[in-house]
Amino acid sequence: MADDAGEGEQYGLLLYYKYASVPDLDELVSFYQSNCSSLGLLGRVRVAPHGVNVTVGGKLSSLEKHIEAVKARTLFEGTDFKLASSHQPLNDRVAKECGFTSLSVRIVDELVTFSSHPLLKSPNISNAGRHLSAVEFHSVLESAGKILEESGNDNEGLVLLDARNLYETRIGKFQSPDVETLDPEIRQYSDLHSWIDDNADRLQGKNILMYCTGGIRCEMASAYIRGKGTGFENVFQLYGGIQRYLDQFPDGGFFRGKNFVFDHRISVGSSDPNILGTCLLCGCCFDDYSARCRCAYCRMLVLVCDNCRVDAGTYVCELCQKHGKGGPLVSAVEDGIPEESLQQIDLKTHPCPRGIGFGSPRKLRILCLHGFRQNASSFKGRTASLAKKIKNIAELIYVDGPHELPFIYQPPVADQACDSESSAVQRSPPRENCKKKLAWLVSPECCVGSGKTEWIVADGPFDLLQYQQQTGGSDISLAHLKKVFSQDGPFDGILGFSQGAAMATLACAHQDKFKGEMNFRFAVLCSGYLPKIAEISHGTINCPSLHIFGSDHGKDRQISNTASKDLATYFEEGSSVIIQHDSGHIIPTRSPYIDQIKDFLHRFI
Repeated sequence: MADDAGEGEQYGLLLYYKYASVPDLDELVSFYQSNCSSLGLLGRVRVAPHGVNVTVGGKLSSLEKHIEAVKARTLFEGTDFKLASSHQPLNDRVAKECGFTSLSVRIVDELVTFSSHPLLKSPNISNAGRHLSAVEFHSVLESAGKILEESGNDNEGLVLLDARNLYETRIGKFQSPDVETLDPEIRQYSDLHSWIDDNADRLQGKNILMYCTGGIRCEMASAYIRGKGTGFENVFQLYGGIQRYLDQFPDGGFFRGKNFVFDHRISVGSSDPNILGTCLLCGCCFDDYSARCRCAYCRMLVLVCDNCRVDAGTYVCELCQKHGKGGPLVSAVEDGIPEESLQQIDLKTHPCPRGIGFGSPRKLRILCLHGFRQNASSFKGRTASLAKKIKNIAELIYVDGPHELPFIYQPPVADQACDSESSAVQRSPPRENCKKKLAWLVSPECCVGSGKTEWIVADGPFDLLQYQQQTGGSDISLAHLKKVFSQDGPFDGILGFSQGAAMATLACAHQDKFKGEMNFRFAVLCSGYLPKIAEISHGTINCPSLHIFGSDHGKDRQISNTASKDLATYFEEGSSVIIQHDSGHIIPTRSPYIDQIKDFLHRFI
């Protein structure tokens, strides 16, 4: 609590950001720590190589002194300082959640995390859309039937794009009778990257008017859109965001409802008394987030009115209801609160996704694809150690490949295990049945009939390069994967081993083709190689990937180090992480390899 504002002195809030090359990060951090501490300012300061993002509160007179000190530094020339008088934080809980119980000055990689694929490069901020002042933005909406000066398109090519999260747009957004408003309905800003990719056809060739709370999110998002090239040039953004617009149009203008803010004010409205938000449970008009109710699964803020809200209530947001697969809700017992006091959820009317309950992040769901002549059961056994060591962050889901293979043998050599991948079973056919041998990318002619057990004699010794002859069945394999995603999804990532890694690579290469049917955010490719049936160019696969394979001196006799290393080059530059180990045809789970695997997975939680 900022009680040091002083008796009778006006309390205030200051928000600003600046994109500029910072020559000395440590020096700038020292400046903020010294200046803000001496002025008694509390809040958040984020310093990155490409700029700063600041939200602080304190005496208005102290904030004004801070602004003068910042303006004296040439780095901040042209900065828009948003200073407003405000009440102090109403209680410790809200103050702590919004970061106003202390001063936090940190160095970060990005001022805002734009990409949901954290390994991909951020867009070039110098390519951001053209800034429109609040008056210009309003004028465009007011005369939506006229031609924009910078382009030749009329209002039929004009769209409004909200760059904020769903919990923000619930309580306020721009609405114009002549302009379509696109609300991505995302949980967090880092999901906007994927939404833009998935909806590029709705943006291409349009004049795009973007807006967010204070402007900083539009800088990165507009640059990403413009970076898509032809048809995406005409991007405009509201300078200063909704906050500056409401300053200019206190009656709300074309903005309806309230502007969600990331400080203890929670939201700021216009003089228009109409409420845009509704209660999650009863649907009545409601837009007050001060109770800080959250979804028990994704932790997103939800609106629950005073009549519906109960102590220790458990709620499920509309996105989890929409995309959930059902299943029991894990208990949300906290700090000794009895389970009986929790609000019960009717799963028939409020279906819940798989999750792990209140206060804990959701585990990643990873689809696992086995290797050649394996099956889901045998691969699960081979990866038992991996599953155990990452059980707190990921759930592994195993699936059989679509092609059933005949059993092979070489008489009469010493017995070997029946489940070894890619090796001939060196004995005469046993009388008892063996587990099915399955595969992904093989010609249907190589398969056996359903339910039929067939043994054939191998032509010769095991061929180390046999994977190069596995060049068929891609349509069947992809159709099979789509069915798995439909029935057992959603999945956050896909893990493939050996031939399964080749299949996972094919899925990565076809992500654009199967949008909405086969969505995932990353791939883990173990002892992988490029499928020969794929028409893929170097550096063209746009998917964060982890490549795990044996080093030059490793013992992997089946997939060469060169083949796995070459596979990584087909993914976009900067999107791949490589782990080389000194073991054989396995997924290593000892240190330091398991730590590197965990580090990669943690990027997506």
